[in-house]
Amino acid sequence: MENSNNFTLIPDADAVMIPQAPEGFKSGFVGIIGRPNVGKSTLMNELVGQKIAITSPIAQTTRNRLQGILTTENAQMIFVDTPGIHKPHHQLGKVLVQNAKIAIEAVDVVLFVVDGATPAGGGDRYISNLLTQTSTPVILGINKSDLQSPGKDLDEGYHQLADPHNWQVIKFSALTGDGLASLQEQLIDRLEPGPYYYPPNLVTDQPERFIMGELIREQILLLTRQEVPHSVAITIDVVEEEPKITRILATIHVERESQKGILIGKKGSMLKNIGSEARQQIQKLIAGKVYLELFVKVQPKWRQSRLRLAELGYRLEE
Repeated sequence: MENSNNFTLIPDADAVMIPQAPEGFKSGFVGIIGRPNVGKSTLMNELVGQKIAITSPIAQTTRNRLQGILTTENAQMIFVDTPGIHKPHHQLGKVLVQNAKIAIEAVDVVLFVVDGATPAGGGDRYISNLLTQTSTPVILGINKSDLQSPGKDLDEGYHQLADPHNWQVIKFSALTGDGLASLQEQLIDRLEPGPYYYPPNLVTDQPERFIMGELIREQILLLTRQEVPHSVAITIDVVEEEPKITRILATIHVERESQKGILIGKKGSMLKNIGSEARQQIQKLIAGKVYLELFVKVQPKWRQSRLRLAELGYRLEE
């Protein structure tokens, strides 16, 4: 299916035509690593030119390793947006952090993203020490340059992390796009000559259903904030494509009855708001009209159960 910007969202599993790369073409995988809420997902969306990863002011938004694809005239970069590396507090957190660590060894270049609007902290130092154990090339990206206070230089602490390892430091704003052209050039410089891994017009390798579920989860994070933070998982149960409308039935899984009550709201008002906002985002995704029906189901302690996590699509990467 293609959207109105002529970007293909989903590859046709039965017939994907991948052209031969021209001479001198470069390609490879770029792992976007960093603490929670430093702007990794916003950065990937901006780089690929389309929203494929959800964003929210709440930390630890990203759960699955999401791949965004940017193809230029002379290179193809596959960005791997990883969960923020943090101290895990439950089985889900352990799976997320372990998958982020595995991604470091599975990519060709690591982009270590930090929040330039705040001083370097213990979480940044922890990731820096983790990256010293890999032979993968590292670029340290200082994000949120647009939020830095005039006359208050917070970059020095990040240069102190990079200098001992001779990491290139690039300053940019994922929100405004300032500095991203330079970042893109530096990433391509570190890639080796290679083929197209994906068709040039593809922007993600994730199934459309996955992105639909993420767009619903994003609205839950935005509208309920701290009331139902990360005890939520989404399953897309039915997608029926008709000539004039796509009908989607989805289930929101929570851990407690109280969270179910918050999500439904008084006389169903919250669930209606979530559905309305999510429907608008999904319509942009598929460039067509959408009917979205949401259900809420209680799954006690699903984040603590490896079986429940697997059922809901959260698996430990091999």
